[in-house]
Parts: sequence; structure tokens; C-alpha cells
Amino acid sequence: MISNYAKNLKLYNSLTGKKEKFIPIQELNVGMYVCGPTVYSNAHLGNCRTFISFDLIYRYLKHLGYNVRYVRNLTDVGHLENEDDTGEDKVSKKARLENLEPMEVVQKYTLDFHSILNKLNTLPPSIEPSATGHIIEQIDSIKQILKSGFAYEKNGSVYFDIMKFNESKTYGKLSGRKIEEMLNQSRSLDGSVDKKNPQDFALWKKAEKNHIMFWDSPWGKGFPGWHLECTSMSKKYLGDYFDIHGGGIDLKFPHHDCEIAQSEAIDGKNPAKFWMHTNMLTLNGKKMSKSIENFILPNEVFNGNNKILSKSFSPNVVKFFIYQAHYRSVLDLSNDALIASEKGFKKLMSGFLSISKLNHNSEVSDFDIDLWISKCYAKMNDDFNTPMLIAELFECVKFINNVKINSKNLNTKDKERLAITFNDILFNILGFNSEISKVEKSNSQNELVELLIKIRSQARNDKNFTLSDQIRDELFKLGIQLNDDKNSSSFELI
Repeated sequence: MISNYAKNLKLYNSLTGKKEKFIPIQELNVGMYVCGPTVYSNAHLGNCRTFISFDLIYRYLKHLGYNVRYVRNLTDVGHLENEDDTGEDKVSKKARLENLEPMEVVQKYTLDFHSILNKLNTLPPSIEPSATGHIIEQIDSIKQILKSGFAYEKNGSVYFDIMKFNESKTYGKLSGRKIEEMLNQSRSLDGSVDKKNPQDFALWKKAEKNHIMFWDSPWGKGFPGWHLECTSMSKKYLGDYFDIHGGGIDLKFPHHDCEIAQSEAIDGKNPAKFWMHTNMLTLNGKKMSKSIENFILPNEVFNGNNKILSKSFSPNVVKFFIYQAHYRSVLDLSNDALIASEKGFKKLMSGFLSISKLNHNSEVSDFDIDLWISKCYAKMNDDFNTPMLIAELFECVKFINNVKINSKNLNTKDKERLAITFNDILFNILGFNSEISKVEKSNSQNELVELLIKIRSQARNDKNFTLSDQIRDELFKLGIQLNDDKNSSSFELI
């Protein structure tokens, strides 16, 4: 059964540049394709941001009641070093450098990728197809594009003819790049003499004598181009038109522009109703990238074995840090940011763990539970706005802490709904794991405040009003308000 909250869900569509109401193509079912990693090396933390973000989307759609088929591919052939279809295949190059078979490289880094995402408690996709497992489908796609007249064969390679395509259709509609601008920015054809134009991209590349990954095809021995796999596999598992196609913002051009062109050449359709892109995770203000050696691996964050951070941070803290920025915003990783996230995460989990111990003898509640729940869903329905959702959670924690010190009331019914909703958000939607058992459960903060109140009371009795006022004012700066009566003081969190 689809939740009533589903009717208000809006997603930002990269294709139109605006938020649009999400109405699935099929009433109860959602098809989602996300471009996965090229498994030639360890995924860095910036790569993981994309998969954490789409795990959130997957979880939330399932939480709303949709049947979701989530397809995330593994690129294990065809991704060349350079965007102009020159250089070595990344997997082949790593196999040569490590003196391994290409599929040993693929297995090694696929296992590492799965291990990292498991630590981050992401759900596995419904289907995880690989490029090498779908050579037949890719050859069939090339045949269809050739038949449409938008590709040409030259010396055993097949290229997509962008200029021909652009005569009747539009290339670059996702990135917004104009063909005239690309022509002016293009390099010469020195590295790809078989191409008619520098902008043309490979659908099939002839395997040279030293190339170790190749298959038979109607055009000779070779291997598929990088962009082709996603078109072929998304069509096989989700059909010609599906709900969501996602990936990192760096894939908009050329990868996703090429996917759209390929699909339109085959059947005239843009393959996805919504195109969604996560923004970059930077490191100390610079793009996180292995090519410029500015990156950090997830395990290096988890075990603290790095030269960037002062200590280790748990997968939950990393995930919480990522959720504190909207998925479409640039997020900068730093030591200070992770320390702040660790404090925030502990505070949030401590609040959640306190719910079961709350005094709920009151018949009334000082908390509008219906309003709070609707606000939480409203934030998620606003294009998965996790920073605002977390803000709502902290508002609730403030109330929970005031119930603990008996300055606010909570009844049994609202306590149960509060616990269920908080649990759903933390574990079913945001996907935090059971590490919360390690969260400090002591009431040391309350005990410290009570001690300061005693010291202040003594100062008032001694007519030391300077110290008394200083304690009151400093506690207020920390979000603790003292309420004085004739003989005693109480406090509440503000």
C-alpha cells in the first residue's frame, strides 16, 4: 500500500532544471538505474557519497510503499583513460601493472566496493549487472544504432555520429552544451583518425594486438565503448522508459548525454523520466580525485590511518556528515567537520535512546506529534532534504531532553508514536546501523548542570551576584535556561 505522504514527493530533475512532482510511470512500481563504479581501484569517499545518496532515495521510496527495482551497474571493460576514446582500458591497465588477469582486478575491487558499502549499511541493489556480462546486448544496441543511420564503422571500430544525430535531434540536452561550443573546444583528430569528427564517441573499439580484453563481433575483435553498457543494461532490466536515472554530477557530460543520444537513436526515447545527480565531495576545498592525488579512502577514515584527520570516525558519523548537506550541494570534508558531525550524531542518538525511559504519566503532551511527523515527511518530500530533516530531529531531541528533566509533558500514546517515527527515520530511511549501542548513555550532562545550579544557589545566598549572574548567562549561551523561584532553581533546554 502506497503511503499518503507519497503524493507530495517532489524530485529535482536535472533534465528540466526544476523540482517536479514524482508520479511513477507504473502506479505501484519504480524503476531506478544508477551508474556504478569502474572496478579498477578502490572507491574513494567522494565516490561513496553518490551511492549513499541513492541508497537514501531507494530506502525512502520503499518506505513509501513502492516496489522498487534498483539497478546499479559495474563497469569492468570499455572505460578508457581519456574521454576522446584514447588511452588504455582502465581495468586492462591495472591488470598489466599488478600482473593479474583483468577479471582478478575486477573481483578484487568489486569485493572492496561491496565491503565499504556494507560498512556504510547501504542496501544492495535489486540487480548489479556488469558490462562484460552483457556483450551480446551491447552488440545488438550497436546494430540498432547503425540501422538508424546515426553510427558508422571504420577499420573495425564503430562510432556514434554526433553531427548526423544533431541534424534531427539535440545532443547535449542534459548538460546544456551546444554542439557549436564543443566544436570550438575540440582537439584535433590525431589520436582518433578513424572518427569523422572529434565529438564522435566509440560504440565499439577495435582491439589492438596488445589489448587483452576483447570479443568477437560483426566488426571484428574488439570491446564496447563505455557509454553503451548503461543504455543496453537499463533497457534490458527496466525497459525503454523508466522513472529515475542517477549518478554523480561528473557523469552529466559526456556519459549521460551520450546515453540519451544512444537511446533516442535506438527507439526515439529519452530513457528516463527523471535524471538525478549528486554533487561533489571535496577535500579541504579541492575536488576529490585520484588523478590529482587529493582523496581519502573510506577505510582510512574508519581506522584513522591517514595524514589528513586527527582520529578515526565511524561509518555512522561519515554518513551523518554526508546527510548534513543536500545531495545536490558541494560538501567539503575536513577534520573539524567530522568532529562536529561526531558530536551531533552522539547527541541525536542519545536523544533517541532516551525515549524509552521517558516519564509519560501525564494525560497531556506539550508536543504536537502530528505536526512534527508531517514536517519530517515534508522535508524528505522536498527532494530528499536531509539537512532540514536532521534539524527537525534535533528539535525533537530538545523536547525529549526537557521531558527527562520534567519541564515538559508527554503522554503514552505520543511517546509510542515518537519512538516509532524516530526509529523509522534513523534506521529505515537514513539507514544508520546498530552502532548506537556504543553511544554514551549517561546523564552526566544533567548532573553537571545540577552541580552548577547548587554552586549558583550558594553564590546567591552569599550575595555573590556577579558569580550567580555569570553562571546563569553562560548556561544560557549553551542553550540551558534557568528558572528561579524564591528558594530554588530549575532548568530547561532552549
